Amino acid sequence: MASEDGEKPEVAAVEQLAVTTRLNDWIIPTLRLLAFFATLAATLVMALNRQKKTFVATIGTTPIQVTLTAKFQHTPAFVFFVIANGNASLHNLLILIVNFMGHKFDYKGLRPFAIAVLDMINVAFVSGGASAAAFMGQLGRDGNSHARWNKICDKFGSFCDRGSGAMLASFIGLGLMIIINIISIVKLRNHKLVKSSIVP
Repeated sequence: MASEDGEKPEVAAVEQLAVTTRLNDWIIPTLRLLAFFATLAATLVMALNRQKKTFVATIGTTPIQVTLTAKFQHTPAFVFFVIANGNASLHNLLILIVNFMGHKFDYKGLRPFAIAVLDMINVAFVSGGASAAAFMGQLGRDGNSHARWNKICDKFGSFCDRGSGAMLASFIGLGLMIIINIISIVKLRNHKLVKSSIVP
């Protein structure tokens, strides 16, 4: 059938590209919007996470009150977590804006490639931030008897619960960004294959 009409392989390739483009027109932006909300929620919850608690210690017969505050700034891993997720939120928001503005910012077709590279960089940042925060969260919940580090989640339960929620949101955002990255890379590959089948 294809030999009877020399234009049929080219038409099929163009139709395949059109179907792929239509799917990507709503799948990737939807996933990116969900990833934006997930990483934004992780950023805000962790950045606003704090808990004050008053402890009473008795020295001799004198009771002494000490008020301690748990904040994310006290742990470098949580600071990195907030920066990484905030950066990913900003990245996803800017990419959504650029995509809806059309091809004004596309230079010689390099925009999809640049977006895929930036997506991969943000996946690495969020993965590192979420993993570091999860490690510190586990240390805060269970402590480490070998290093004689005491757990703190039995004393600052609300702080730990909100931190766990932020980490969960971050891992959801990370999963969505990995899916976006895979789709973008497959899209680039298919676009290259279709172009090579069209161009003699």
